[in-house]
Amino acid sequence: MHIAYIGLGSNLQNPIQQVTQALLELDQMDNSYLLAYSSLYQSSAMTLDDNSEPQEDYINAAAKVATRLEPLQLLDKLQAIENSHERVREKRWGARTLDLDILLYDHTIMETERLTIPHYGIGQRDFVLKPLLELKPNLKMPDGSMIASLLEGSGQYNLKKLEWRSLGE
Repeated sequence: MHIAYIGLGSNLQNPIQQVTQALLELDQMDNSYLLAYSSLYQSSAMTLDDNSEPQEDYINAAAKVATRLEPLQLLDKLQAIENSHERVREKRWGARTLDLDILLYDHTIMETERLTIPHYGIGQRDFVLKPLLELKPNLKMPDGSMIASLLEGSGQYNLKKLEWRSLGE
């Protein structure tokens, strides 16, 4: 089994429900199961530039998944979940019902046209790093560097941890 860390985000159509449902769907994926998930966090939207149209805040989380799927197979499954949530890919960093990103996959380093692991923006976003660190405080990048060390230089997006009941409640 491989271990993958998945970033989840939503800012449309009841984002808390979108992320919660996606966590349940991660646990039901073929050849995979959900090992752990972070708290939910609220963050301001990451936009392309200051001229971008304003967006609602995002709800973010991270999940740790055990999987037999290879990285591109996992990506296909994640995109199928996004599509089932009516994800529209019109513009980069646009509002979305659901965004699922492979952040880390074992100690893999890869770059293809479709997928880059570790995720290219992992060190730039506190809304990715804090949920990851909640799952595993001593988590390392494939090069051995500590994820926690990236937090100092990451962008700040008014991150707020939400009071939220777990999936089982």
